[in-house]
This record gives sequence, structure tokens and C-alpha cells, in this order.
Amino acid sequence: MKILWEQGTFNPDEVKELMESTYYSQRKAINNGTALQTLREEWPFLFHEIGISAQYQELTGLPLTETFLKSVGKKGKQLLNFMPTVCAKKTRRVFETLTKLKFQRGQLEGCSDDVKDMVLLLLSYFNEDEATLFHYTEETNQAADVQVDCLPVTPCIIVCGASCYSASRFMLSIDGKIVNDNIAQFIAAINMLFGSYYCLNIHYPVELRSTLEFLQRFLQHQSREGHKGCDEKTTTSN
Repeated sequence: MKILWEQGTFNPDEVKELMESTYYSQRKAINNGTALQTLREEWPFLFHEIGISAQYQELTGLPLTETFLKSVGKKGKQLLNFMPTVCAKKTRRVFETLTKLKFQRGQLEGCSDDVKDMVLLLLSYFNEDEATLFHYTEETNQAADVQVDCLPVTPCIIVCGASCYSASRFMLSIDGKIVNDNIAQFIAAINMLFGSYYCLNIHYPVELRSTLEFLQRFLQHQSREGHKGCDEKTTTSN
């Protein structure tokens, strides 16, 4: 797999098959607390959408992206209707967030933009820290340009643009290190973030615990034994 990664071109089905066939070796390395940098060197596709999706499905029995999209389609609108009709009348931060998102989103339509609304509104509803989930950088910035000292130790989506709506590229950081610097879609970034928590045995941070637990249960109906929220560093840190 390292050779395929270095070549830069690969067949997604071949990578998925290789990830499935080496699943137990990957789990052994992760559960033994292997350092993040070593995991990146030995299992580079663990930090790519294809690889993390394969690992997640082996671990949970559920296809990551398909499960997420199905749940959004069934219950997303219900949540988005609840926020302005009920929560905005009771919580000032939700009202202010709705006003800001309406301006940022404009006329954009689609599942991806609905998911952005959901995540940002949940952060407001639970009064949790957006900066622990999203780090904003200039649209043209590359990984080397990102101020990694400002990144949290838990998985974080780096938004290349002024907002999640205007950005055309995202990155993923774990333990303050950028592990993927070219994610084209917001839904892919969110799925990789969730997949990282599951696959790398990372605890939910206290700053995001309610939002992440809600999304997990609302969208995926999963229990996470051994993944209770706490303010610990990733188990893959040095």
C-alpha cells in the first residue's frame, strides 16, 4: 500500500480490498498505541477517505458515507426545521447563528449545505466551541501555511476559506498535525472526522462532546463503548 500511495494513482477498489485484508494488522498497531506519524508512514490510506471508510466498515459493520447520507435524508430536515421554529426563540446564540448562516449560505441548496447548517447550529445550541471543530485559513493556503500551533489535539476540519459555505477545499488534522490536505467535499471531511474518532480510538473532547454525541446518535444510531467523551489526547500521540 505504501508503494501505491507514493505513486499517487491507485484503484479505489484495490485499496479497499487491501485495507480489508490487512485490517487486523492495522487494529493491532492502533490498539498498541502506535505513534500517529508511524501510522501515517505504515498505513497512509488510513488518512484517506477510501481507507478510513474501509476501516470504519470493518470496525462497525456500517458503510460510513452511505449511512451518514441516508440518515441526513431521513432526519436532517426535521432537525433544521426544529432549530428556527423552537430553539431560536429560546436561545440567543442559535438565533444569531441562524442569521449569520442565512447570510453565508445565500441561495446555496443541497445536502452538503444542509449538513453545514446542522453542525453549526448544533454547536450553537449546545454552546460548544466551534474552534475545536473548525479552523479557518486562507483559501489558497497549503498545509505548510496553516498555523498548526493553533490546532487542537483532537480531529479538526481545516476550512480553506472564509466559511464552510464558500470553501472549495478542506483539510483534516489530528493531534495538531495535518494528515490530509486535500478534501474536496464538506461531507467527506465530516465523515473522515467521525471515522478518525472511531478508527483511531480517540475520545470526544469536552468542548464538543454534546454536539458529537448528538450527531453520532441522531445520524448513525451507534453506541461507542470505550469512546466516552473526555479531555484526553489521542491514543496515537507520541
